[in-house]
Amino acid sequence: MSDTSIANLIKHLGETTSTVTVSNPNTAKPIYELPQLTAEQVADAVKAARLVQPAWASTPTKDRANWLYRLHDLILEEQDKLMDIVQLETGKARAHAFEEVAGGLGAARYYSKIGPKALKSKKTHAGVPVITKTWVNHIPVGVVGVITPWNYPLALCLLDVLPALMAGNAVVQKSDNQTTLTVLYARHLAIRAGLDPALWTVVAGDGATVGNSLTDNADYIAFTGSSATGAQVGARAAARLIPFSLELGGKNPMIVLESANLEMAAETLIGGAFGSAGQLCVSIERAYVPNHLKTKFLEILKSKVESLKLGSSNDYSMDIGTLTGSNQLARVDGYVQDAVDKGAKVITGAKALSDLGPYYYAPTILTEVNSEMRMFDGEVFGPVVAVYGYDNIKEAISLANATTEGLNASVVGNKREATKVASQIMAGTVNINEGFRATFASLDSPMGGMKRSGHGRRNGVEGLLKYTEAQTIGIQKGVLDFPWRGNQYNRMAPLLNLLSKIMKRL
Repeated sequence: MSDTSIANLIKHLGETTSTVTVSNPNTAKPIYELPQLTAEQVADAVKAARLVQPAWASTPTKDRANWLYRLHDLILEEQDKLMDIVQLETGKARAHAFEEVAGGLGAARYYSKIGPKALKSKKTHAGVPVITKTWVNHIPVGVVGVITPWNYPLALCLLDVLPALMAGNAVVQKSDNQTTLTVLYARHLAIRAGLDPALWTVVAGDGATVGNSLTDNADYIAFTGSSATGAQVGARAAARLIPFSLELGGKNPMIVLESANLEMAAETLIGGAFGSAGQLCVSIERAYVPNHLKTKFLEILKSKVESLKLGSSNDYSMDIGTLTGSNQLARVDGYVQDAVDKGAKVITGAKALSDLGPYYYAPTILTEVNSEMRMFDGEVFGPVVAVYGYDNIKEAISLANATTEGLNASVVGNKREATKVASQIMAGTVNINEGFRATFASLDSPMGGMKRSGHGRRNGVEGLLKYTEAQTIGIQKGVLDFPWRGNQYNRMAPLLNLLSKIMKRL
C-alpha cells in the first residue's frame, strides 16, 4: 500500500499526541506510525456510536442482510489486496492469509442468509393455549465492544463484528496495534458496501488503557486473546453486569489412533500445528501416538516437516511464514530452550532462522517433554509440537484431557472409532482426521472453549443472538381476564387444574 493510502485509513482513528511504530515482521522495517488513543477518546467513541445505533436497529433485517451480501462481494473482489495487507502486518504465508479471507467471506455470507430468520420474532408455547399468546423479540444490546488479537486480524475481526452489526448493534473495535491496518481496510470495504461509518469505529492504543475503557463503557464485550487477560476482561464486565464472550487460549491435543494411516496423520498434524506458524489459538501443540508406532511416526513426521518451505512471498509457493515480532520469537524460543535444558529431545527444529528474516523460527518437533517443563501445559503459540506415546486409548483420552484448557482437539484414524473418542475429549471443538479447519470453517456450528478456554460461543445462531437481549411479550384474555386476587382462585383453581391435565395429555 502507498503511504497516502495508509494515511487515509489511519486518520479515522483521530487526533492524538502519542504514536507507536508498526513494523513489517519479515524485515523489521517500519510501515507506519499508529496513533494511541486515551481512555477518554474511547469513551467518546462509544457515546458517538450509541447515538447512531437506534436508527440501525430499526433498519429492516433484510436491508442489513443485503448490506452483508454487498460486503461479501467486495471482499471477494478485493481479496488480493486484503491478503497483501494481512501478510504485510503479520508475516503469514499466502495460504494462511487466504484462510483469513475465506473466514471473512464465510461470515458475511452466513449471517446475511440466516440473520433475518434468526432475528425474527418467534411465537412460543403459551402457558394456557388459545387464551394466552406469547412471543420473543431479539433486541440489540446497543454498542458492542470487540477486542481482537493480532494473529488472525481479518477473520477474527469479521467473525465478531459482522454478526454484531447484523443483530442491529453499533460496534467499537479495539484492534491490536500490530494489525490495525487490516481492520481499517475491512471497515473501509464495509463502508463502501453501504454501512454508516459511525456504526463501526476502530480504536487503537495500549491494551489496558483502551481495553479497560471499552469494557467500562460498552454494552457487551467480545474478547479474543489469552486466558489470563480474558479472566480480567470477564471480571471487569461482570462488575458492570454486562454480557460478554471470551475466546481464550488452548493447549490443544491430537490423538493418533492405532487405525490411523501414519502418512495422513503426519500431514494432518503439520496442518494443525504449523498453520500461521503455530500462532493460532486452535493450533495443535500436543500429539499422542501408540508407543509401538511412535518411532515410525516420528520418522515420517520429521521428513515431512523438514521439507516445508519457509519464507515471504505474495504467491502460494511458501508453506510457513514468520513469527510476527520479537516478543513472539522470544516467547517461542524461551519455551523450547526451557524444555531442552530440562531434558526434552529435539527431533527437528528448535532454532531461529535469522537468514530468512528477523523472526523466523524452524518448525519444531520435541519428545520426552514432561511436567517440569513450561511447555508441558503452557501455550507456546508457535510452530512447536510435542509428541508423546500411549499404551491404550483410555490413557490417551486421559492425557488429552489433563489440562486446564479445552478449546480444540483432533482425532486421527478410523472414522467410527475416532467419533467415539472425540465425544470423550473435553474441548469445544474436536476435528476428526483434520487439525482445526473442519470446525473452524463450519460457521453454522458454534465455536468456543471449555474450562479456561473461554466463555460463550462465536459462529452459528448463538454467535448472532448473543448480541441481543431476548424479550418475551405475552397477551392474556378471555376466561382468565379477571382480577388476580386470592378469593378468585376458588373459581379458577379447578379450571387450571383441569387444563394442566389436558395439556399433559396433549
